[in-house]
Amino acid sequence: MQQVDHKSIIASLSAEQRTRLLERSDSIGLKHLALHLGAITTGATLIALQVPFQPLILLLQGILIVFLFTLLHETVHRTPFASDKLNLWSGRICGFLVFLGPEWFRYFHFAHHRFTHDPDKDPELASPKPSTPLQYLTYLSGIPETIQRFRTLFHNAFFANFDAFVPAKGKAKVMREARTQLGLYLTLLIISIGFGTTLLIWVWLVPVLLGGPFLRGYLLAEHARCPHVASMLENTRTTFTNPLMRLLAWNMPYHIEHHAYPAVPFHKLQEFHQFTKSHSQDLQNGYLRFNHAYLTDSWSGKLDVD
Repeated sequence: MQQVDHKSIIASLSAEQRTRLLERSDSIGLKHLALHLGAITTGATLIALQVPFQPLILLLQGILIVFLFTLLHETVHRTPFASDKLNLWSGRICGFLVFLGPEWFRYFHFAHHRFTHDPDKDPELASPKPSTPLQYLTYLSGIPETIQRFRTLFHNAFFANFDAFVPAKGKAKVMREARTQLGLYLTLLIISIGFGTTLLIWVWLVPVLLGGPFLRGYLLAEHARCPHVASMLENTRTTFTNPLMRLLAWNMPYHIEHHAYPAVPFHKLQEFHQFTKSHSQDLQNGYLRFNHAYLTDSWSGKLDVD
């Protein structure tokens, strides 16, 4: 019996099924975006007003902001909205807030999709996954990732990009983007100093540091400990979770489905799951369960993440 992979599943879809699955929507995307940005705006207002329970609000604000990464990730595929301009500008805003150049990340992410979990070619594997408790906690802190993001921005702004996944025609674009982002950060810094305010530190920067570990734990579940094979049904993991988490992460917990057919917009991934679920090799029940098992195995020396 021939093994089913993601390509054969896509080939088995009828023209009608493909049309329905690939249908993008401005209205659905904008409603989702309004919820996400509305929650962030509410959090910023509560922080600015210094209402009670500030530590909890700062943490929730940080989780909301860092998970804009999942929307940025979707915008590089141009799928959250039917309008390409909405995809482009949403990606730029998200990239600005999470300190990633969206054009640079687009090249990075496309290489990740082209060579998913290939240890020699997938840029996501340039930094090894944690294999000890200390490495896991360091990874979860987000500190190495934050340092690397700023290092990438500064390098792309002032030096020629050397990443193999950035084509020659894209290097000037990546440089302009990095310079623009750094210029905007500098402008906000100057304005904040001029007005003698630390508001942006408390509504943005401190929350991002607090929320980072939650994003890192989420991202670890996408591919860690999956086999290094070509089929997206094996090298990627879908994690079942609650509706609130799926809302926060723009349905990206359906990660096998996203990798199997990246052109499917976020709001259609659950529908596409019906076609992949019986063939998927790694369906995980919950992010806490995955991370608990990961950390437990790192303590016992059973962790295999090569």
